[in-house]
Amino acid sequence: MKHLFASVFIFFSVFQVTAQELEVGIDQKIDQAFSPISDFFSNIVFFNVFGIPFILILLVFSAFFFTIYFGFPNFRYFWRAIQTVRGKYEDIENHGAQVLYGEEGIANGVDLNNVNLEQHIETLDNDLAVNGDIVDTIRDESSAGEVSHFQALATAVSGTVGNGNIAGVALAIALGGPGATFWMIVCGLLGMSTKFVECTLGVQYRDVGEDGTVYGGPMYYLTKGLKEKGFAVLGKIAAVIFAIFCVGGSFGGGNAAQSNQATIVLKELFNFQSAGAGFWIGIVIAILVGIIIIGGIKRIAQVTEKVVPFMAIMYLAACIYIIGSNYSYIDDAFALILEEAFKPTAIGVGSLIGVLLVGFKRAAFSNEAGAGSASIAHSAVRTKYSASEGLVALLEPFIDTVVICTMTALVIIIFNFGGYFEYGGDGSGAVIIDGLSYEGAGITSKAFHEYIPYSNIFLTVAVVLFAVSTMISWSYYGLQSWKFLFGRGKAADLVYKLLFLTFIVIGSAANMGSIWAFSDAMIFAMIFPNMIGLFFLFPVVKKQLDRYLAAIKLKKEAIS
Repeated sequence: MKHLFASVFIFFSVFQVTAQELEVGIDQKIDQAFSPISDFFSNIVFFNVFGIPFILILLVFSAFFFTIYFGFPNFRYFWRAIQTVRGKYEDIENHGAQVLYGEEGIANGVDLNNVNLEQHIETLDNDLAVNGDIVDTIRDESSAGEVSHFQALATAVSGTVGNGNIAGVALAIALGGPGATFWMIVCGLLGMSTKFVECTLGVQYRDVGEDGTVYGGPMYYLTKGLKEKGFAVLGKIAAVIFAIFCVGGSFGGGNAAQSNQATIVLKELFNFQSAGAGFWIGIVIAILVGIIIIGGIKRIAQVTEKVVPFMAIMYLAACIYIIGSNYSYIDDAFALILEEAFKPTAIGVGSLIGVLLVGFKRAAFSNEAGAGSASIAHSAVRTKYSASEGLVALLEPFIDTVVICTMTALVIIIFNFGGYFEYGGDGSGAVIIDGLSYEGAGITSKAFHEYIPYSNIFLTVAVVLFAVSTMISWSYYGLQSWKFLFGRGKAADLVYKLLFLTFIVIGSAANMGSIWAFSDAMIFAMIFPNMIGLFFLFPVVKKQLDRYLAAIKLKKEAIS
């Protein structure tokens, strides 16, 4: 632990600056110090195979595989997922045995949670004689939890629905043109299956502390799940690697990238020109986020279940207004999206593979399907059936990418029918509009401003809310990983939160290019160890899905 504190001391000493240095450009100094770190990690993670980043090949292949293996769960179980969030099956999840056996069964110690459901259906006459845990069912203590299905979904969605939906989409279209939108949608639909698998495993192998605190995520299904399969050492190594990358992801995509975009719109709104403006905006945001994250997952869930629906509805309403006001362009926009998806003309993209990679990269960053991060939030749910939360989780990529990202894309494409900027821009994500350079959220802001009076204020509020909600959710993901590495003591907890808040300041001060390169690298790096767990353990997910669906079927039969 003393080495941990020494590292923190050195880290903070880097940012000790005098008042004079603040005047000559603390933002630039931080960016210059951070850029080499960003480039280093980006070059390692995004290595190419046949000219394509291997991590994207892995992501697409796994999503296709899980979609086919589970019989297109993204479509088949979509409505059931909604019903689960609404609480339709809450009685099954809280009182599993009562549905099948009634009060007498519970009195005799039989619980659906502790038995093989299919075996019980076949031997119903001897059901009361069956007892004991089965290794492929979730343990009885796992029926505990800290949050509801809706709260878990809201927390996880707040981690994915962020500035990737505003700035990330603008970046994708600026680089890859309208065709990138098509591949973002495809990635979102496929990602629903991956999300279902990883979040089911997150609940299945979670730990529940003596005080009821839940610890879950890839770190736990890698260690426990692979140990069951006889690969204990591999599981431990993969879990540690994942935890390290998840901490990095919480500092990058879940934090610095968010504060970076919030700072851009705040500086534009208030016309801040100071060389240290980003630094001071970061300080203010860090204080706000720090007040919230001290409360843990219950406080985070209480905030996100209120903020996320509000901000999502507010943002979507504005998008719908703009799209509806220009309804005659909707068919043209979709026609352009399809045409450019297969025959891209954006400067610098050059090919179908190029635009596909841009779309998939931005969608994967936005919805995080395959990264395993969301399973950390979903593992805290109150349920006896791990697959129930897996079904809930498959709604995330749909909400995040298929709905919100597509809405943002349509607004920008419709706006650019006026020929305001050239697709492809400068090749790094910036485009020239009215003689000025815009990037990320700035592009979206210009599109909104064209149709909504005072939209700069509206979009600033939306971007800040997106940013803060994402940061508080990712602080939980990172903290869980940090505790897995350094223990669950209060000292480790405090060190992580101080580092997390420091990266808010770094993100606000550094430029978009270096921050997003680092963020992409950390988020995508999590996919490597996470996929090891998914491919070893997907048969467990199948058993748990059958178990949950069988319980629902029995309830329906009992009612009828």
